[in-house]
Amino acid sequence: MTGASLKQSPRIAFLGTGAQGASIAADFAAAGLDVTFIDQWPAHIEAIRDKGITVNLPTRSFNVRVPALHLCQVAEIKQPFDLIFLVVKAYDTLWASHLAKSVLAEDGFIVGLQNGMTHEEIASVVGHHRTIGAVIEIASNMWVPGITNRQNDHDESWFALGALDPAQQHRVEGVAEILRHSGRVEVVDDIRSAKWMKLVVNAAELIPSAIIDTALNDAARAPGMLDVMREAGYEAMRAALADGATIMPIIGMPPSMSNDPERYVDEIFAEVLKTFSREDTLTTSLQDWRKGRRAEVREVNGWVVDILRAHGQAAPVNQRVVEIALEIEAGLIRPDQRNIALLKSDLQPAGAERA
Repeated sequence: MTGASLKQSPRIAFLGTGAQGASIAADFAAAGLDVTFIDQWPAHIEAIRDKGITVNLPTRSFNVRVPALHLCQVAEIKQPFDLIFLVVKAYDTLWASHLAKSVLAEDGFIVGLQNGMTHEEIASVVGHHRTIGAVIEIASNMWVPGITNRQNDHDESWFALGALDPAQQHRVEGVAEILRHSGRVEVVDDIRSAKWMKLVVNAAELIPSAIIDTALNDAARAPGMLDVMREAGYEAMRAALADGATIMPIIGMPPSMSNDPERYVDEIFAEVLKTFSREDTLTTSLQDWRKGRRAEVREVNGWVVDILRAHGQAAPVNQRVVEIALEIEAGLIRPDQRNIALLKSDLQPAGAERA
C-alpha cells in the first residue's frame, strides 16, 4: 500500500467483530473485498465458520461467508494485512494493537473504530504514520453468535477518518472509499477534535443511561435525567476545550449556528437521539453490563474527570457517573431507575454559577 492510494485489492482484517465490527466487515465482504474476521469470542467464530455472518438491518437482512480466525490463530497468518480495523473496547486497545502490529504491513494502517481517545494508544504501538483515527456513529447489538443486529442502514451510518501523521493524510481518502461500503464517511484534518466531540456526546449518553437500566431515548425522557446527561456532556466539552480541541460538526451535522459550547452539546445530543437511536436502542455500555462485562467507564466519563483535574477543574457529574458505574461493576448496586437520585446528587440547580 504505497503512494496516494491503496492497493487495488488490499488485505483487510477486523480485529473485534462484535455488533459493530461484524456489520461493517460484512458490508466489506458483501462488496467482494478481501476481509478476515478475528475475534476473542470462540462461539462467535465457530458460528461464522458454520453459517457465515448474518446482519439484520431495519428493512433487510443478509448473510455472507467470510474467513474467521480465533485470536490464537493470528500467529498462523503468513501474509500481512494492509488495513486492520480495530473494533474492540477502548480498554482493550493496547493489547489489541500489539497483536495487530504483528500482522500489519510496513506501510499499512490500523484504523481505530472505537469510542474514547484511543488513537494515541494505537500510535504508541505502531507509530503515528501507521495510525488512522476514526469516529463511528452506528447503533447495533449482538446477543447470539454469528448474528448482528444493526439499527442504522448505510445512509444512517456515519464515520470520520483522519491520519495522525499529516504526511499520511493524503492516503486517508483511499481508506474512506473502502469504508463507504458501510456508511457515510468524512475525511477530516483534525481527527483529534472530531474524536473529542464524539466523546462529549458519549459522556452524556453511554454510562448515564446504562446506570438506570433503560434504552437511550427512555433515559432522556426519564424525570431529571436529561439535565444529568446534558451536564455530563457540558463538563466533557469543557474538558475538550481545555485539552485544546476545536468545536467542530460531526455525525453529518452542519456547522453550529452558535458559539455557545453548551448549545453545541445540545445539538449533537439531539441529533444522536433523532437520527441514530431507535426506541429500543441500548447503549453499548448497558449491553456490556447485561452480558456480565465491564463497560468503558474510565475511558469515557473517567477521561473527562482526569483531563479537567489536570487543568485544575472539577467534573462532579462525570465523577459521580464513574463512582456509581464502578459500584455497579463491583456488584454493590444494580442498574435501576432509582439511581437517578444518586446521579442528581452533584447536579447544580439551574442558574447556579460555575466556578
